[in-house]
Amino acid sequence: MSNQDRYSHGHHESVLRSHRWRTVQNSAAFLLPHLTPALDLLDVGCGPGNITIDLTRAVSSGHVTGIDLSPEVIELARQLELESEVTNVSFDVGDVYGLSFADKSFDVVYAHQVLQHLSNPVVALTEMRRVLRDDGLLAVRDGDFGAFTWSPDNPVLDRWMEIYQALTRRNHMDANAGRHLSSWVRRAGFSFIDVATSNWTFYRPDERAWWGQLWADRVRESEFARQSLEYELTTEAELATIAEAFLSWADDEDGFFNLVNTDVLARR
Repeated sequence: MSNQDRYSHGHHESVLRSHRWRTVQNSAAFLLPHLTPALDLLDVGCGPGNITIDLTRAVSSGHVTGIDLSPEVIELARQLELESEVTNVSFDVGDVYGLSFADKSFDVVYAHQVLQHLSNPVVALTEMRRVLRDDGLLAVRDGDFGAFTWSPDNPVLDRWMEIYQALTRRNHMDANAGRHLSSWVRRAGFSFIDVATSNWTFYRPDERAWWGQLWADRVRESEFARQSLEYELTTEAELATIAEAFLSWADDEDGFFNLVNTDVLARR
């Protein structure tokens, strides 16, 4: 991201709770078979660094660099680095539209749930291509909010999705990035290896409790709430109703929520 873009989620604790849940296995499994120990890898939009630290184990004699636009989040990542005692990783503040690396610096560039938050994803991808070495590998993964499904049906949750879509449009971003990912990558000049989809599914009681509480908190307290009110897309009363709907969904033994992601691998 760049300061020219407004992050629709922000870094409230409820957002970081979601980011810290992510691992290589649930967020980068499509990349793992292509990694070998000596590679240099750049993680764009690394957040609090947990996936970044995970990736160091797959490139154990190489190096992993994580960048994020938020200095506060980079400090969290650096703290995790110290706690994990990993030696082949570094974190720094960075702007995806103007990466502070020389041409052809990395063997792999990975970006997870980043492009959906950018107003100019093709420009960002072009910059990622610049820092890749010849035949370097791009691995990008983004959700498609418009393809999310849940059960039981609930018009209040339908309304949540309407507000979320409207908010991202106001911020000049695309909540349905997953379906456009391959097109953006092609327009940035890459050659394809593979395009696939993968899901995050929440249905067990502990999964429902975690996901429902997370979104109830985000609806009430995160940048999603603040910006939705600022843009007059909703009211505090409606947000409270949506939060309760997420908690009710979590308590329903028939509750099911499926998040669709698109995974793209491409060569420079």
